[in-house]
Amino acid sequence: MIGHELGGRYEIISRIGGGGMALVYKAHDVLLNRKVAVKVLRQQFVHDEEFIRRFRREAQAAASLSHPNVVSIYDVGQEEDVHFIVMEYVEGSNLNEIIHERAPLQPEEAVHIAAQICDALVSAHQNQIIHRDIKPHNILIGKNGRVKVTDFGIARAVTASTITQTGSVVGSVHYFSPEHAKGTSTGEKSDLYSLGIVLYQMLTGKLPFHGESPISVALKHLQETFVEPRVINTLIPQSVENVILRAMRKNPAERYASASDMLRDLETCMLPERLHEPKVVFTPIADDMDETRIMPAIRQTSGANRSADDQSVQSRDRTAAGAALSGTQQIEWEEDTKRKAWWKRPATMIITTLVIIAGLYFAVRAVTNSLDVPEVTVPYVINHTEDEAKQMLEEAGLVVEDPIEREYSDEVEAGYVYNQSKANMKVKKGASIKLYVSKGSELSTMTSYVGQPIANAKEDLAALGVGDDRITTTQEFSDQEPGTILSQTPEANAQFDPKTETVHFIVSKGQETVVMPKLVGKKEAEAKVMLSQLGLVLKDDNIVREPSYEPEGTVIKQFPYQEGEDVGKGAEVSITVSSGLPKDALEKTLPIMISPAQAGTTSEIKITYSDAKGENIVWGTRKIKDTQKFSVKVIVAPNKDATVTVIRDNQFVNSFTVTYEDQTPTDQTVPGQGQPETEQPSQPTTGTVGTDDPTATTNDQPTTDTNPPDGGDEDTHQHD
Repeated sequence: MIGHELGGRYEIISRIGGGGMALVYKAHDVLLNRKVAVKVLRQQFVHDEEFIRRFRREAQAAASLSHPNVVSIYDVGQEEDVHFIVMEYVEGSNLNEIIHERAPLQPEEAVHIAAQICDALVSAHQNQIIHRDIKPHNILIGKNGRVKVTDFGIARAVTASTITQTGSVVGSVHYFSPEHAKGTSTGEKSDLYSLGIVLYQMLTGKLPFHGESPISVALKHLQETFVEPRVINTLIPQSVENVILRAMRKNPAERYASASDMLRDLETCMLPERLHEPKVVFTPIADDMDETRIMPAIRQTSGANRSADDQSVQSRDRTAAGAALSGTQQIEWEEDTKRKAWWKRPATMIITTLVIIAGLYFAVRAVTNSLDVPEVTVPYVINHTEDEAKQMLEEAGLVVEDPIEREYSDEVEAGYVYNQSKANMKVKKGASIKLYVSKGSELSTMTSYVGQPIANAKEDLAALGVGDDRITTTQEFSDQEPGTILSQTPEANAQFDPKTETVHFIVSKGQETVVMPKLVGKKEAEAKVMLSQLGLVLKDDNIVREPSYEPEGTVIKQFPYQEGEDVGKGAEVSITVSSGLPKDALEKTLPIMISPAQAGTTSEIKITYSDAKGENIVWGTRKIKDTQKFSVKVIVAPNKDATVTVIRDNQFVNSFTVTYEDQTPTDQTVPGQGQPETEQPSQPTTGTVGTDDPTATTNDQPTTDTNPPDGGDEDTHQHD
């Protein structure tokens, strides 16, 4: 069903529960864009026309209810042989889960919950709808604390032909009213009896009746009394116990007259003036035919001597007894077929008979006295561990019957006794007692969620009863998409208890990333080291070499990731490295003769140039006292000339242009003031390649009194 779009509208997401008659799924209403719960009828009922007819009628009746404590029914439909009901989806837990986790509940909380359930029953009964299956499993508690009663309609659709089918009784027989157990007509008071049991269980953490089978539990509802709540939990106020005692009377006439009466009692039972009120007392009703009593054997008489009233009473008693014990045993009525009065028999036969009876009596008395075995009281071992129960029975002189019955139970912890064949009665010493021990909650098989999104796993586990508080995660880097499960504990196919187990997932948080560095301008070897340290891959095939005006071996491009981008570890990177100057580039040397500003004084000379490699490149800075020759190498291209600028004593002196067409640049001269100090120095002039000063001296290399011409001088002048 999961993934199926039911009725062309409800997309089934996950299974969230189920019972003997239906399975419940969480679904998405694609038309109204909301979450809904879809209850689908089990396949074994799809061919029962009477059941389907009642199913639809009661579902439609339940849909007419509009009450804050009733789960709303939105739609009823059929798709081929699939019958379904669409209802309100409640985020939260059911009362059964809360009882298992926290029972016994505080009286205030239990009464508050019971009052909301009762309020829902008031509304239902006013609309002639009887729930018939009030139990904690059908009570939803939303995250906001609001109580919602569900399963109106379906519960009433249970017929006599389905009540004994597997799974339809086991889950709710503990909450049956006596009239429900007998199979007779049930009314509003049957719901009140079930609500009394729910309140009993909330306050004590126990059910009032246990048995070896559903039939035995039903019989106990009819015949036995339960342990009063305050005996189990002394913190229960007497006023609250009175509500339970009245709601759980076996005779419907002694219960509350209506749900409204019970609601009023619930709303006031926690008032201070009522907490210590006297215990409610019930007077037995004289004509109560449901009261358990010893019935004498009914002897058949002739039709002439037996009145019509006697026949009617006998027939009624047989019918009631047969219904109460259906599926187990029927009362065998003793019928005396004796036709003759005893006084008509011969006296000899009478005397002989009396002698034989007397002889047998004294013989039995003699044997009994010689074999007299003392009696012991059977201890109550329910809710004790198996070992404790064995020890208690053995100390009492009793024998534990072998084998011990073991069954799964959501209500009793594993290893604890939940029932015994005899209790609180006297038996002969050495008698055997059968024990029933819980195996705990039935285990589920863990599904493999590796490779699936964590959201899917949480939804599936929530449907099994594993809450978010018992699902833990750890995130790790991986190649998988973020949120993908990498591993799980428990592992796939392992057995686990959904009500107690903690599930742990290791979840991918995606690939680990690093910040891409700037590689442009770095040397090839330096770029390789940087990438390796970051966990990035640079293959030889991804290194491209092409001519450029950058120095050979310098990175001039990086691809596909630029500086500052997030890159996953292990990603491949490509770079482009300069293989040297392009073929059409020319390297030319410009000789310049430069004199100090004043003859005999020291001047600081700074030379910069712009060429095909870049702008305002510092050639170097020198201090001179006499005329020296400087040789400046530049790179020119067909579309890019070179310009050399001379700055002396922080003042622009001259600039010279080297063109692509020049074969050999002509020596240039930057003169100083060779006249006496009283004469003014000449103004600097701008010259071009070809200008020559025959008075300038020759110096092929720059002086070495300052930094070498590596472009590292910070005093760079921009020539406009």
